[in-house]
Amino acid sequence: MATNHKMPFMLDKKEIVLIKPSSPTPSHVLSLSTIDNTNHLEVLCQTMHVYQANIKYPNGNNNHESILSSHSDPACVIKEALSRVLVHYYPLAGKLKRHSDGKLRINCNADGVPFLEATATCDLSSLHYFDGVDVETAKHFVTDFPTRPDDEGYHPLVIQVTKFSCGGFTIGMGLSHSVCDGFGAAQFFRALAELASGKGEPSVKPVWERERLLGSPNNGLIQFLVDQASCANSPYFPVTDTIHECFNVKSESLTRLKNNLMKASDDNNSFTVVEALGAYIWRSRVRALELNPDGKTVFFLALGIRKLLNPPLPDGYYGNAFVSSIVVLNGRDLDEGPLSKVASLIRESKEIASNNEYILKELNLLETIRELKIETDNKSGAATVLTDWRRLNLMGEVDFGWKGAVNIIPLPWNIDGYVDLNLLLPPFSLDDTMEGGVRVFVALPRAAMAKFKEEMSALELGDGHALI
Repeated sequence: MATNHKMPFMLDKKEIVLIKPSSPTPSHVLSLSTIDNTNHLEVLCQTMHVYQANIKYPNGNNNHESILSSHSDPACVIKEALSRVLVHYYPLAGKLKRHSDGKLRINCNADGVPFLEATATCDLSSLHYFDGVDVETAKHFVTDFPTRPDDEGYHPLVIQVTKFSCGGFTIGMGLSHSVCDGFGAAQFFRALAELASGKGEPSVKPVWERERLLGSPNNGLIQFLVDQASCANSPYFPVTDTIHECFNVKSESLTRLKNNLMKASDDNNSFTVVEALGAYIWRSRVRALELNPDGKTVFFLALGIRKLLNPPLPDGYYGNAFVSSIVVLNGRDLDEGPLSKVASLIRESKEIASNNEYILKELNLLETIRELKIETDNKSGAATVLTDWRRLNLMGEVDFGWKGAVNIIPLPWNIDGYVDLNLLLPPFSLDDTMEGGVRVFVALPRAAMAKFKEEMSALELGDGHALI
C-alpha cells in the first residue's frame, strides 16, 4: 500500500487565461444525450497526469519538431496545442448550462478554456510523483473556474499545468462528466498530446452525434429501480468526513484471488480482474461500513457500450456511452456467503447489460428519471460503484514530448456522491513491483477506512478464508 508523502512547498500561480480555438469554429447550440443529462454526472471530474523531466530531448524525438520546437516549456507547448485541438473539440471551448426544461446544452461560442500555469518550488521526486500523496495536497495542482449565478453557463473544461524544479510537470484537467465519459476524456487528452508532439491533427476525429443515445420516458420502467427504503444503512452516514486512499494490489495477489474463486465456484469458470476484485471490494466496503445485514446493498459496474450497440457508435464519439450492470444482495449474504458466488453474479450482470435491449431500456429509464425528477442518490452507504480506468491508455501511451506519464490520479475531493465510487487504476509506472498489478482508489468515511485497510491487507497477505 502506498504511504502518504507530505512536504512544504510553494506554488507560484499566474492569472487564469482563456485559451480560444486557433481558428474559427461553428457557432451554435448543441444538445446532449440522455446519459449526458443524468443529474449526478453534472460534475467537474478532476484528474492529474504526472510527467518526469526529459531535458535532453524535450520533444521526445530529436528528429521531429513539436509545435514549439524552440521551447522546452511544457506550459507553452500544451497551451499552443490546446488552442489547436479546440478547433476539433470546439464544444469544449463553449459554455454548458442546464435550461428550464431540465436539459443541458452547450453554447458553442468559442469563449475559451480556462488555463492556469503554475510553478512549484520542489522536485516531483520529493512528492514521490504523487504516488500515495493525500488528496488535500494534490488538489493544489488542479483548478476550478467559478461561475457567476447570472452567467450564461460554465466552462466544461479547465486545465492547470504545474512545472517543478526538476523539469517535470503535472497536467491537472477538470472535465465535465456531462460532456465526456472516461473513454471520451482519454480520447481528447490523447488528441491534445498528439498535437503537442508535432502532429497536424488528431488521429481520431471527434464525433458529437449525441442524438444516437436518446431515450423515451416510460413510467412503467420505474419498477426496475431499487427501493431505497429497503437499502442497508451505515452508522457512518450521513458522512461529513470523507477520506481517499489508493491501495496497491500486486499481480500475484490478483492471480491468487482469481484462482481461489475459480476453484470455489460451481462451474469452475475463470474470472476477470473486474469480476474478482469487484466482488472483493464490494464485500470489504460492506464490512467497513458496518451495513445492517438485513438491508439491500447494490453493486453498480460501469460498462462501456460503444461497440455493444446495434449499430455501434462511430469511432470518435466522446460523449457518455455506458450503462450500469447491477447486482443486489442483502448485507448478510454478501458478508457471510461465498465470494465466488458474488463474482459469478457480477459476471452474469455484465452479460445481461451487454444486451442491446437492456441498453435501450436503460436509456428510457434514465429519461424517465430525469423527466419525473426522481431522486436516485443513495445516502445510506449501500451503493458500491466500480469503474475501470486501466484500459483508457493514459499512462506511457500519451506523450506530450516528454515521454509518457508515470502516474495518473483522480481527485474527487469536492464531488457529492463520490464516497460510493471505486476506481481501478493502472499501476504507478516507477514501481517495478507493481508490474501487472492494479491500484484501487476508494473514498470512505474516515471512521470506516481502518476496517477497509484490514480487508485489503488480507488480500495482499493471501488470507485463504478472506479470498473465498
